[in-house]
Amino acid sequence: MVRKTKEEAEITRRQIIDAARRVFHECGVSRTTLEKIAAAAGVTRGAVYWHFKNKTDLFFAMRDEAKLPMVDQVVFHEDDADPLGGIERALQILIRILAEQPEVRETFEIISFKCEYVDEFAQVLQNASCQLEFLDKLTRAYERAQSHGQLRAGFTPSQLAHDSFLFVGGLFKHWLGRMPDARFQEWANQLIHTHVALRRA
Repeated sequence: MVRKTKEEAEITRRQIIDAARRVFHECGVSRTTLEKIAAAAGVTRGAVYWHFKNKTDLFFAMRDEAKLPMVDQVVFHEDDADPLGGIERALQILIRILAEQPEVRETFEIISFKCEYVDEFAQVLQNASCQLEFLDKLTRAYERAQSHGQLRAGFTPSQLAHDSFLFVGGLFKHWLGRMPDARFQEWANQLIHTHVALRRA
């Protein structure tokens, strides 16, 4: 019986997060209330508070779920014989996740365009551990490319990693600011291919 209760609680938590994403996306974070989220989830306001301390806590839970595919699927293999090719594939996977997983895309639209980072949400910008972890992995991938003699002369792995980090961030924002379609994904993949090719020795 306890096991069933835990499963039911997780289902309710999942409903609340999904509802929060929909309401945040429709209304913006500042205009969203826990009452609106509860109504969209089909639960009471008390049920929302049972799972989350406040709207900020719920926002972070939604954001963390969107980060999981990035962490799980975007991998830089240390034994890759072609580290630059691995970087290209990793950046293209980021675009594919946005294309194929609408919940993730909606969450990043909310984070990018529908949240004011003031008061309790100011900490969102300060807590960028996932981005810093990605940048660190990207830097180490460029270091492996350098050890394989793949990099053009005159640039350090750190410089190239920061450049790629900002480049893919720009692609993200451009994607999220328009209606996504297959043509954009193809165009983005071509840009990524060119971006990486320009780094080859």
